[in-house]
Amino acid sequence: MSAVLSLAGVLATAVLLAASWDRSRVIGRSALVALSVLSVAAAMLVQVNRLTEAYPTETVAATPVADGAGSRMLSVTVRGPASHLSLPMYVYLPAAYRGGTGHFPVIEALHGYPGTPVTWLRKLNVQSTLDREIAAGRMAPTVVLFPYQTPERLLDTECTNLHDGPQTETFLTVDVPAYVRAHYRVRADRAGWGLTGYSAGAFCAINLALRHPDRYAAAASLSGYAEPGIDVGDGSQNTTNNPGWRLRHLPQPPLALWLGWSGDDRQSAADSRRMAAEIHRPLALTTAVVARGGHSSAVWRQMEPPAFDWLAAHLAGPLP
Repeated sequence: MSAVLSLAGVLATAVLLAASWDRSRVIGRSALVALSVLSVAAAMLVQVNRLTEAYPTETVAATPVADGAGSRMLSVTVRGPASHLSLPMYVYLPAAYRGGTGHFPVIEALHGYPGTPVTWLRKLNVQSTLDREIAAGRMAPTVVLFPYQTPERLLDTECTNLHDGPQTETFLTVDVPAYVRAHYRVRADRAGWGLTGYSAGAFCAINLALRHPDRYAAAASLSGYAEPGIDVGDGSQNTTNNPGWRLRHLPQPPLALWLGWSGDDRQSAADSRRMAAEIHRPLALTTAVVARGGHSSAVWRQMEPPAFDWLAAHLAGPLP
């Protein structure tokens, strides 16, 4: 609302100044109007970027980002030989990781579109959430990954391998795990790996888990949906890259899924209920509903702790 009022103030000032000037100063007045329009456009772009974080302002390097209650948030760059993508990623290391020798379970946490992993760090306060849940014993110490999902901020990949485009699925399911296993003390087995995400990232988590049950044991969806919102380029958005289609037409794998949604988020609620109705053994299902809040970070902040707790309970624990 403050941004809207600021924009209105800029426009009102421009109109008043332009109206008070002599008609002979047409050029100067036109220049003022043009500058005002540019100012409004710039303010709008700043506001859109603040909301979507399509263009993050920080530089991502192989350095610590933040220290929590004994935990660390690192930023790295993953250069993927299989996908040929080189993308940034944040890595959460729990307090128990420091000075220890154990190997920890891993959760890949995927962001929405448009957006970046910065939403997890800032709007969803994920580091403090993980610190709190682990300290309370509701979640086992876990390494959590926050990878970027597209090389172009306004290119929606839905975490798929786009035909003649970025091979994001390969990056997330092959290159990221290989990088993490090579650089951190993590479990290498399927039982120790899970997925989660919000909005488009929730679709990614469910779709990738169903497509790669040999690599992931569980997935949690925060306000996800059943179908991709893009054309993958090979028609698979209607079949094998479509969780609804997979649940109806293919054997269901021995996975555990957590589907969460807000009651007044129409698309997510309808799609999540439809997927839930299709699920049967050996696929296990847990559902969670927030009464209201729409499709928003406020809802995802409510879902975040129980989703991570649930995931940790369905993954193999740290190996001593």
